[in-house]
This record gives sequence, C-alpha cells and structure tokens, in this order.
Amino acid sequence: MADFLSDAEFDQYRKLIYDESGITFSATNRAILESRLKERLRDKKMEHLSEYYALLIKDKEELKLMLDSVTTNLTRFFRNQPHFDALINYVIPEVLKIKKERGDTKLRVWSAGCSTGEEPYTLAMIFRDKLPPSVGVEILASDISLKSLMVGKAGFYPESRIAGIPDGYLSRFFDRSNNGYQVKDEIMKMIRFDYHNLKNDSGARGIDILFCRNVLIYFDEPAQKGVIDRFWDSMAPKSYLFIGHSESLFGMKTKFEFLKTDWACLYQKNT
Repeated sequence: MADFLSDAEFDQYRKLIYDESGITFSATNRAILESRLKERLRDKKMEHLSEYYALLIKDKEELKLMLDSVTTNLTRFFRNQPHFDALINYVIPEVLKIKKERGDTKLRVWSAGCSTGEEPYTLAMIFRDKLPPSVGVEILASDISLKSLMVGKAGFYPESRIAGIPDGYLSRFFDRSNNGYQVKDEIMKMIRFDYHNLKNDSGARGIDILFCRNVLIYFDEPAQKGVIDRFWDSMAPKSYLFIGHSESLFGMKTKFEFLKTDWACLYQKNT
C-alpha cells in the first residue's frame, strides 16, 4: 500500500480534495484514499498517479467522480429517531405558526449530504403525514456523490434497506416491487435531487428546515465554519438546523442559537 501512494502524492491529493470539497484526509484515513484512487486508476486504465492527477486538473467530470469515490455514504430511514421526534413535536408546530403569521403556505426544506435518499424520503413521509393539505412542501436533497443521487432519484430500496420505517408508513408510501420497495410518486414529487458541493453557495434561500447530519465530521474547522455560514445565508428567519448527534457548533463563531427540546438538541436561526 505504502508503495502505491508516496507521502508527497498523499499531500498532493489530499490538498486537491480539500481545495475542491473541504473534505479532510489525515494519516488515519489514508488507506481509504489509497484504495479509492486504486479503483479510479483501474477504471481509467492508468498506471501512474501523476498521470491521473494531470487528468483531474483538466477534467472536471472526472474530478467529480473522484470526489464521489472518496466520500462515505452511510445512511438509513429514520436514522436517529430523536431528531424526527423533535421535528414532529416541536419544529413543525413552530414553523406552522410562523407560516400562518406570514401568510406563507410553502415549507422549504433542505437535506444536505442526503446520500442515497433515505433522509429526504423520511422527511417527505413525515410532512405528508403531519402537515395540513393547505401547506405545500418543497424538499431539496443534495449530495456530492452522483452515484448516491441516482439511487435517491430512482426511489427503489431492497428489503434490507427499509428497516426502521413504521409499518403504517411502509404500506402507505411504498409499493412492493420485486425484491424491494418503490417509493410512491406522491412522495417522490416532493423532492428535488441535485448535485451540490457544500464548499459552494447552493443558491437556495428561505429554507425553513435544514438537515445536514454526519457531514461536518469530514471537514476541518475552517471548512465547517464556511459551510455553516453558507447555511445561515440560505435559511429563512426563525428556521431550524439539524446536525449529527456527534457534531456541535460549540466553540464556533456562528449566529445560530443552540436549542434544547424534550426530544433532541438542534440549532435555530432566530432573527
């Protein structure tokens, strides 16, 4: 392994990855980078890392594929249930009150780092179940992994992936199909899947609820700060931010307020 990726090449590649995405590779996850680069070289029928690096510099599509390959896409339906309990019992009632005051009938939601789609589909099912018919929902689901986005867009999940979905939701929002389950059109239509690199401004504005869980752990502090500041710009006044249960904004100079509910902790843009 060590012969494949020299220290100088490791520094070169991790700098490129960091500059392009904010994702940080350290000595502890060097082996992951090595194995993913080997896969890309095999796919491109190349032998030398220097040749592949030169390709990355001039070919933006290959750069996207490489960044896709080095990300980890671990997710499941209703992952970390306390977050969804807080959403149902606290955030939705609060947002609906704000919407009523403003005369706004559309809820804008962003699932950032959505991976293969389980999180945005979980959100869509909850909103369909809990919101009055008069409130429309628009969910943006974004990720840096094109492969993951394609799975999400297809909306088909094998039986092994549907664990955690309440029985009532499974029968109501999925169709049994072959060896798995297909998300019904009424849920799929609520979501727009889109490629997005969190290092850049998404252009989204007026977001009421933003989920970005277990993504910040891949960034160092300056990159995390940049992501959080861009989230602030994209969110509506009196909106809510969910991050991973092992992630925190403590110690970071941010305008978000920490919010502890009876179900889970989250953050609020309270302006």
